[in-house]
Amino acid sequence: MKKATALWVRKAEADFKVAHELKLSERAFHDSVCFHSQQSAEKYLKALLVERCLPVPRTHDLDRLLTELAAYYPILKTLRRGLLVLTGFAVEARYPGLTASKRQAASSLRWCERVRTAVRQLLGLKEPPTR
Repeated sequence: MKKATALWVRKAEADFKVAHELKLSERAFHDSVCFHSQQSAEKYLKALLVERCLPVPRTHDLDRLLTELAAYYPILKTLRRGLLVLTGFAVEARYPGLTASKRQAASSLRWCERVRTAVRQLLGLKEPPTR
């Protein structure tokens, strides 16, 4: 794995851990769980782009990133539905107007975990503990 890829993976993993910890919190941080889940998935997908020496677009649109990667990693196409869900939390979750529910937070984290698992497998990385 390239050094630049590892840097993206490290950032993605940090967002995943934040989302996971917030989900376990006694307080309701549903918006933040959704946001960090999206951020983790985005960074994991961008890690694959870096590993393939492909340009990394400045976008939060996970479906766009999937389109860039699908030719190289067709297995990722199974994540499309979840990536569309997560994309909605890239910006809106940080501002008034959207309030994520507990169910949305749980769903976002599950989709993030699926992206994380898939990308880590494609990169040949062992699965770290979630805690």
